Amino acid sequence: MNEEAAFAAFAARLGHGFARPELLRQALTHSSATQGSRLSSNERLEFIGDRVLGLLIAEWLIERFPTEREGDIGKRHSALISAEALAGIAERLELAPALRMPGSYRQQGFRTWVNILSDALEAVLGAIYLDAGLEAARVVVRREWASLLEGHHKPPLPAKSRLQEWTLGRGLGLPAYRLTSAEGPAHNPVFKVVVAAAGREAEGVGATKRAAEQAAAEAWLAGLVSG
Repeated sequence: MNEEAAFAAFAARLGHGFARPELLRQALTHSSATQGSRLSSNERLEFIGDRVLGLLIAEWLIERFPTEREGDIGKRHSALISAEALAGIAERLELAPALRMPGSYRQQGFRTWVNILSDALEAVLGAIYLDAGLEAARVVVRREWASLLEGHHKPPLPAKSRLQEWTLGRGLGLPAYRLTSAEGPAHNPVFKVVVAAAGREAEGVGATKRAAEQAAAEAWLAGLVSG
């Protein structure tokens, strides 16, 4: 599928008729495809889309769970706006084929690709907001995030919290996290962290140290299940 066909197919799946389709094109333009003119990439749209998503999810959670305390609402919020959640929705919408970027970027590691997809989806939400306002963005968010929001009867715990509960519950002390590397350009850093717990280690990679720690904890817990 060529670039124009991929763009049209994604726009149709998204279900929002853009009065200014150039906003969607910009949202689907990775900085690597702009030949140094970063203002034409999706970074500024991602910036506003991140805020739009955070507000709409917060509003929805307050409405949907009227008896929950702020702490539990916060746990749900963090899970719903995580890079993993956004990347999963982006994959379901088949966003990747519509992204403008060099082929070499599509061969990057899993964690970096998750960040690219999640950033692009935030940019798309920013584009919808600028094109037609908050209600138009709300329609898309409530449609695409519905299964995630309804999928957790209890507030989800982050991987670090689940790992800590597991070790402390067995008298094994706190997990130890160690930053092993921080690489890449300032606009797209890659952090690697190793967590040690109960005599076993696991590595995680993320765009921030905190995200890498969460990924390491998730990897450690995954090893516990598979073992």
